[in-house]
Amino acid sequence: MTQATDCTLAELMIVACSEAWRGDGELLASGITTVPRLGASLAKLTHTPELLMTDSETYLVSEPVPLGPRGDYVPRFEGYMSFERVFECVWGGKRHAMIGPTQIDRFGQANLSCVGGDYAKPKSMVLGVRGLPGNNINHPNSYFVPNHGPRVFVANEVDMVSGPGYNPARFEPGMKNDFIDLRLIVSDLCVMDFKGPDHAIRVKSLHPGVSFEQVQAATGFPLLKAADMGETPLPSAEQLEIIRRLDPHNMRGAVIKGNPPVIRPAGAS
Repeated sequence: MTQATDCTLAELMIVACSEAWRGDGELLASGITTVPRLGASLAKLTHTPELLMTDSETYLVSEPVPLGPRGDYVPRFEGYMSFERVFECVWGGKRHAMIGPTQIDRFGQANLSCVGGDYAKPKSMVLGVRGLPGNNINHPNSYFVPNHGPRVFVANEVDMVSGPGYNPARFEPGMKNDFIDLRLIVSDLCVMDFKGPDHAIRVKSLHPGVSFEQVQAATGFPLLKAADMGETPLPSAEQLEIIRRLDPHNMRGAVIKGNPPVIRPAGAS
């Protein structure tokens, strides 16, 4: 497979996100926001064609729908997918979502709700808890972080636990705690997973030009190195063609600050 060296950081991250759904089979792939959505679409069109996808409105589609104005493109609808049916997939564990939390802690607990101060009067409000509690206790989840830093990967517990993780202190004696299934974290520095001892977060791969020390300095809690930690693979020419076809207006370019090329010319800062 020929790797494309002219890709941007956003395109590298889309390919990394697509790996979250590898081998999932016939379940609903929900990539929330631009890069995760393109990652899910890429997964369906390459390594995991059994995935189910919607047009982000109310229909199942047989092929991912391009982002932005569609021109002459007509979506290929396969069936109706109301909110009610989405919840059936959620409760049945037949969904894998990738979202972008405001905070993540060392247990994988996620915060989408509020930051700083007392819960009754926080410094800032975000989206709210939304559907994250039900998602995290019913089906696999992965996380996307476009700006890796200690304000996201916090030193202590997240300010508000919107999505449960692997914190044993949050489970009373006798409570079932084996339903959490956190898969990957894709950031602008690396790819991480939860396969360390007691689900500790490990660095699975580093993006080109990034060191483990750089990732650790940007993270508020200690990280582990995966035994086979390597470099995040560049997109193939085929993957890059699919990404650019699905995002003809380059909406992906606005997600990552500056969206630099992954392989920078010699002498570039």
